[in-house]
Amino acid sequence: MKCSIPKGTRDFLPAEMARRNYIFDTIREVFKTFAFEPIETPSLENLSTLMGKYGEEGDKLLFKVLNSGDFMKDVDFSQDYHKVAPRICERGLRYDLTVPFARFVVQHRDQIVLPFRRYQLQPVWRADRPQKGRYREFYQCDADMIGSESLLNELELVQMIDLVFQRLDIDVLLKINNRKILAGIAELIGAPDKLVDITVAIDKLDKIGLDNVRAELLERGLNDAQVQALNPVFELQGDAHAKLARLGELFANIPVGLKGVEEMTTLFDLIALVNPACGVELDLTLARGLNYYTGAIFEVKALNVSIGSICGGGRYDNLTGIFGMPNVSGVGISFGADRIYDVLTELDKFPPTLGQAAKVLFVNFGLAEQRHCVKCAALLRHAGIATLIYPDAAKTKKQMDYANRCGIPFVAFVGEEEIASDSVTLKNMTTGEQEKVPVSAIVEKLKNA
Repeated sequence: MKCSIPKGTRDFLPAEMARRNYIFDTIREVFKTFAFEPIETPSLENLSTLMGKYGEEGDKLLFKVLNSGDFMKDVDFSQDYHKVAPRICERGLRYDLTVPFARFVVQHRDQIVLPFRRYQLQPVWRADRPQKGRYREFYQCDADMIGSESLLNELELVQMIDLVFQRLDIDVLLKINNRKILAGIAELIGAPDKLVDITVAIDKLDKIGLDNVRAELLERGLNDAQVQALNPVFELQGDAHAKLARLGELFANIPVGLKGVEEMTTLFDLIALVNPACGVELDLTLARGLNYYTGAIFEVKALNVSIGSICGGGRYDNLTGIFGMPNVSGVGISFGADRIYDVLTELDKFPPTLGQAAKVLFVNFGLAEQRHCVKCAALLRHAGIATLIYPDAAKTKKQMDYANRCGIPFVAFVGEEEIASDSVTLKNMTTGEQEKVPVSAIVEKLKNA
């Protein structure tokens, strides 16, 4: 039997896991700094929870799971697929963490306090075509505030994005737009009923180019005059405030568009107060294809690396209403840990010591020496120093080769002389230097090394 895994999934070796945990730990610490609380939700959700929340294209990417047991014995497979499918598949793997979070809020409304701030680091699944930076199973690192319409929440998301990528040492550009502005644009060109079609098409601008976006808009039912009417929006010049001022003029008689301009003006004023290190721009072509967004939307691109967005999110005003809890607004972001991993790998910006499982290896010379090694190792481990005793009394060369291959920076030798003087001989594997160290001083020596 040939060993393999499904396309779009991956195994992770210990060194890769150390790097992934570095990303997770960095993001988690920033979330905690902003007082977010952790939750988890199941990998499986009812399809009734998932379907219809991600748009037509998103629904096609849901992994559906067959019912268990003898569910198929009474199924008439001569029926239309759409009649059969609900009887054989009632659950699916979650597509993202936001819709399950909305379900969580409604289901546990009596156990949480609004406004509620949660973070969640878990895998999601999409039946997408695997390619560079795009996987079928991948991790999202989400933070959401729900139960508040304040734009201070959007500001904090910007600050968290800035802080995470500062700590990871990745130069990024944060693009911001507002779905109310997009709704205003749809009204401006006389196609308010085509908002979803417009957002789905222009969200592909970076991938397929302006000409192809125009062609897709025509395919989606807009006429040539409506498509041409989008040109002034695509061609707006200046900084965020200049673009917003011009939009305010264009939206003079379009309330939803004016509301979006007002929200963006306030948000960019707040951003100016905190002066983030990352670049921030208003991008009127940013749409994010998910249907549940209603206000501000965010997308983060890594500079100097050719890859898709590595972080995104936005405001959703009534996602919980689908589950019976209306008028509860939320906003959140999701960091794509797998794409961040690829960026750090390409830029060679992972800390070099991440792969070190042990800081010191005790060479095993035999039973008598083992007893001394065990006592020393217990002392070091109690002090939080990762320590390894080679399990067998193998040849010294084999044990030293093992230390080199594992990247262990120190090797400790214990022989008759060390046992008699209650010490160890410590070798620095980088410099080759050796010194005899009393057991009472070995903790301090390795902590300072």
